[in-house]
Amino acid sequence: MANDKNGKKKHSLFTRFAKKTASITGKPVTFLGAVMVIVFWGLSGPVFGYSDTWQLVINTGTTIITFLMVFLIQNTQNRDTLAVQLKLDELICAIQEADNEVLDLEDDDETELEEKHQRMVELAEEAKKSIASMNKKKGNSGVQDETNDDR
Repeated sequence: MANDKNGKKKHSLFTRFAKKTASITGKPVTFLGAVMVIVFWGLSGPVFGYSDTWQLVINTGTTIITFLMVFLIQNTQNRDTLAVQLKLDELICAIQEADNEVLDLEDDDETELEEKHQRMVELAEEAKKSIASMNKKKGNSGVQDETNDDR
């Protein structure tokens, strides 16, 4: 990706279009506009005698919009997921004690992910038990007694 003369990132035409469309369609006013179109269409039914053409207008319009929005949403989702992935990878690389094996988890299949998830659940359970054991040794149940609070 190149930078323009002001040093800003220059995105492709499709990326700019997808970002702007996602921004506009995600606003409450856009939803309200869509509701108003449906209401107007419904109210116009008697004028057009609830004809096949009247029904076809809304069916065709919503089908085309839905079809195009699927691709725009997928593009936005892919870009956002990749950005989050890169940020997480950067954090993992920056932490010396981190398990670098997790850097490419997104490439694993469902079975491998489930196995690693189960391992993390087991580690979390072990950590909870360890904390509970330490609190028990200290005479602290881990729950703060609110009745002795001197507020």
